[in-house]
Amino acid sequence: MTEEQSYILTMLVENKPSVTSRITGLFSGRGYNMESICGAPTHDPKISRITIKTKSSPDQFIEIKGQLNRLIDVIKLRDMTEDEKAVKREMALISVGITPKNRTELIQLVDIFNAKIVNAGADSYIVEVTGTEDKVSSLIELLRPLGIKKVTRSGILALYKELEDSHKTDAND
Repeated sequence: MTEEQSYILTMLVENKPSVTSRITGLFSGRGYNMESICGAPTHDPKISRITIKTKSSPDQFIEIKGQLNRLIDVIKLRDMTEDEKAVKREMALISVGITPKNRTELIQLVDIFNAKIVNAGADSYIVEVTGTEDKVSSLIELLRPLGIKKVTRSGILALYKELEDSHKTDAND
């Protein structure tokens, strides 16, 4: 059996009801694994961008791309897994229990990771971190001993970098 690996797909789709449902239905109906999915309208309200992180064998990944390309509402599909021309980021909100003993360490970790405390309660802080998937995971692991109460992660978002000599933006990138 071929080793599974992670892949990142981004697609532009028609921004209309049931498009996301069809995409997730394709994954579940065929037994494909979806690790994360993020979707929202682009600057053009008629088009949404959906980014999916999936884990599969290389052969299964070819099938996934083929099936997605057949969906009528998919305008453009791109594999951004290994693409150096893409910026890939994730965001997480992490609620950490706060005590006089761990407060200083928490603030230092937030500073080191260029994160922010976005809410300071009497017994917990909510930390926001944005960066690569590895950066987000590393901060979560370092905060775990301090007493994480809750975590929510956005999943991967990806966009191609603009060409430096290009003065036009392509809505279909």
